[in-house]
Amino acid sequence: MTFQGYKPVLTESMVMKMIEICVKKADELNIFVNIAVMDDGGNLKGFLRMDQAALMNGQIARNKAYTAVGLGIPTTDWYPKIKDMPELLHGLVHTDNMVIFGGGLPIYIDSQLVGGIGVSGGTCEQDDICAQSALDEILGDQKR
Repeated sequence: MTFQGYKPVLTESMVMKMIEICVKKADELNIFVNIAVMDDGGNLKGFLRMDQAALMNGQIARNKAYTAVGLGIPTTDWYPKIKDMPELLHGLVHTDNMVIFGGGLPIYIDSQLVGGIGVSGGTCEQDDICAQSALDEILGDQKR
């Protein structure tokens, strides 16, 4: 058997830094969020609930991260894709852990899906800003 290459992974230090960056961005936006980071198997790698963040948003953040890694696209992309298809719109929302609004982003390294990040507590736009700031700082300009 020959080795064909490597598969990048989401490391513990990357996860901790992503959470730190999200908290900093949430502070700038004056919001309190829950942040979840999952690996490519949908396993929780890191989670933080800011002191004043709503309890219910913790599960939503995990669901956003799970949806993003499970399907490889941002959660905010789902509603526009299915809004004119009632059978999908009403069916997908009954899928366990599926989220069709903003705040969940897939994490790609070297064009390979390695995880997902979910943020919940602000508006969908604010949640996306927090998650994107973490990816931008950790991954820089690499292709996603």
